[in-house]
Amino acid sequence: MSGKDQSVISKEALMGTKPGKQIMKQALFKSKGYKLFNKYKEETENQFPNFAERFAKGLLDEIKSDTNPNATQQAFGNEVGSTEIILNASEIEPIKSKLDSIEVMQDRVNRILNSNFVKMTFPVFNGLFDAAAEYSGRNDSQLKQDIVEGHILAIDLSEPMDRIVDKDEDLEFLDDYKLMNPYILKLARDKISKGGEQVLKEFEAGFEDARVGQYLDEKLKSKPTEITEEEMTLSYKKYRAVMGTAGRNMALAERPLGEIFYLGMARAAEGVGCGNEIEDSIKNGFVKIPSWPLYYSLLANDVKKGFDVTLEKSNLYLQDARLTLELLPDDFSHKEFLEFLFLTVEHYNQYWYNKLQKANKWSEYQSKLPK
Repeated sequence: MSGKDQSVISKEALMGTKPGKQIMKQALFKSKGYKLFNKYKEETENQFPNFAERFAKGLLDEIKSDTNPNATQQAFGNEVGSTEIILNASEIEPIKSKLDSIEVMQDRVNRILNSNFVKMTFPVFNGLFDAAAEYSGRNDSQLKQDIVEGHILAIDLSEPMDRIVDKDEDLEFLDDYKLMNPYILKLARDKISKGGEQVLKEFEAGFEDARVGQYLDEKLKSKPTEITEEEMTLSYKKYRAVMGTAGRNMALAERPLGEIFYLGMARAAEGVGCGNEIEDSIKNGFVKIPSWPLYYSLLANDVKKGFDVTLEKSNLYLQDARLTLELLPDDFSHKEFLEFLFLTVEHYNQYWYNKLQKANKWSEYQSKLPK
């Protein structure tokens, strides 16, 4: 597992959960799943600096060659349905000249790439692409780079967008991110389109679905006590559309593998979503709005029960993800890799739930529930 927060995978943390102990056991006996997972983790670590360099250079080239940046900003604002995340016409030139050096651009790119989501999914995409390539007898390293990196760029776009909306970090760089966002999306599309028409079509549909989920997520913040189960499920499109679509496209949107990957990745991402909500609630000091813990806590009028049920919900998502292992072709080369991946998700969720239990701040959380 790779990410910003290494405490999740410390020896002590792994010893503290049942799936964590299984991870340690697999590492000790060097199981096939562990070895494959480790191989892709190392491969990603090796290719990451080159990827970041190409990303920064590509971004700078796109910005410099754009003759009408205001139209680019407006088009991006229309597409994502928000004027909050774009620059006014008068703000563009000063920001553009500020970013007009590879060193400055590299700094901004490194900041947004320093994300758990990016670091934890890069090895997964590498593994999925290889698995599908082996199954279909494909061998094209350039195509792999384009498809994997295209989807990583699309995922990375959520980082600056979230920071702009949440205003919780990098405050002095938010205008820089506003300028960069449309070009990040363009770079992602250019790379993903190398996989052909169907692959790009799947990406566009997934990108739209993710925006629907994100939009609903924002809307639910204003009516926390009235959220329905259907709305929570719909808002989770922000997880399943992104990871599910990427999974499908690692198999170049070809059935049956593309569909199996979609289901596995979509459900695993929803499982991680539950863990994220538990983690965010700990860090914020109140139950996240909107979230499954909030939805269940309000129904039961009991915060502890709300989080207990959320952990069960995450296990149901993971159970669904694990069903896909039964659907894989016989002698599938990366089955153990996926098993190990799902184990890491289960550990992540259990780790944050355990931390919440130890904190024992139920009455504080209960008092801060929306009335």
